[in-house]
Amino acid sequence: MFYRQLGKIPHKRHTMFKKDDGSLFREQVMGTKGFSGTQSILYHYYMPTEVARTELLGSYLPEYEEQESLKHRHLLTDRIQKKGNALEAREYLLGNDDLLIGTANINEPMRSFYRNGDGDEMLFIHYGTGRIETMFGTLAYRPGDYIIIPIGTIFRVIPNEGERTKALIVESFSQITTPRRYRNEYGQLLEHSPFCERDIRGPDTLETFDQKGEFEVITKTRGHLHSHVLNHHPLDVVGWDGFLYPWAFNIEDFEPITGRVHQPPPVHQTFEGHNFVVCSFVPRMFDYHPQSIPAPYTHSNVNSDELLYYVEGNFMSRKGIKKESITLHPSGIPHGPHPGTTEASIGKKETLELAVMIDTFKPLKIVKQAKVIEDEKYMYTWVG
Repeated sequence: MFYRQLGKIPHKRHTMFKKDDGSLFREQVMGTKGFSGTQSILYHYYMPTEVARTELLGSYLPEYEEQESLKHRHLLTDRIQKKGNALEAREYLLGNDDLLIGTANINEPMRSFYRNGDGDEMLFIHYGTGRIETMFGTLAYRPGDYIIIPIGTIFRVIPNEGERTKALIVESFSQITTPRRYRNEYGQLLEHSPFCERDIRGPDTLETFDQKGEFEVITKTRGHLHSHVLNHHPLDVVGWDGFLYPWAFNIEDFEPITGRVHQPPPVHQTFEGHNFVVCSFVPRMFDYHPQSIPAPYTHSNVNSDELLYYVEGNFMSRKGIKKESITLHPSGIPHGPHPGTTEASIGKKETLELAVMIDTFKPLKIVKQAKVIEDEKYMYTWVG
């Protein structure tokens, strides 16, 4: 990411920065990979280490199904009835040692604050508007936003009153970044990247709360949720600067890469983490070779599982898929267009599909309760 600053900061880091009454603001260095990764420095009214009491809330790790026969899967997430705030409404569906994937029907503001101490989080907003209040400031969100929240960030999600937010959520156990091949040696996105820094939004405003009282921060780490009750408001930051902060990128700003013949899925890559990538399928012109076949060719995911979350439009290579569907095509067996879709794609000039793809380089496991929303017949839909 690139350098940003919000609020008031001293001229030099690690020097005295005084309040109006002469007492010191409290400096916090927040970074990744020890002191060799991206970092920011925040200045608090109160010590961020002031905790009045703690409590172990319990495990958050999902229970996975026992080994089943290798097959393609289709999960109908629009059938999930669970609702609530952005933490309580999470329904885990798949995961492995690198990430957890789920959805959330968010219809309430978060009462407590929250931080993930295990890794970054990515929220893809399918529909709904609202804001995310963080220690770095507030980010407004709208449909199509990818929101990346760094490890250790205190935040809460506030949907707009009377609206429900549907989000695809990735909890990563590593840092989520832009693809390395789209960055130069200085970290700047290159000219052939499908988006640039101009498309990325940081926090809009920094609201500082100089307020004492009891405020709960739920911390997720080491497989468990922990309650930390602070004796001051956790969003007491008067200013910060650096390269680590929450940011948003809207899928509408992804510029698709096309060619004379069908391009492979990596051209759609948007983000990457350890052992996984995130791709964006957006409206685009089809291939322009006079004999091109726009539908994707059958391919084997030899070293990766492929998950697709369907946002809107008619996904031309699939039948029986609808908005909010998730399909999983695991490594080890081939997958491709449904019967008839290859021929139907010939001569088409464009697609209006919108979808998010997550490829993992370790097999994904299915959470047991996901069975309730599964289309059991999906594996057999390629039979003519």
